[in-house]
Amino acid sequence: MPNARTRNPLLPWYIGIVIIVALDIWVATQLFSSACQAPGIIGAGVVFVIPAVYLVLMYLTFKSQD
Repeated sequence: MPNARTRNPLLPWYIGIVIIVALDIWVATQLFSSACQAPGIIGAGVVFVIPAVYLVLMYLTFKSQD
């Protein structure tokens, strides 16, 4: 295959970050601007902890590739 293109190894990062940012904005808007009765720790977990765990797992996956 002489015309084979190599894929950008960071493409999953870019797609994942776009999805996380979009969902984070939507969830934060729902939690903080509406009359949501969810406890604050749940909101913080959804808005901050889950994206951080996702980024750490993506980093570990990226570093494990040769």
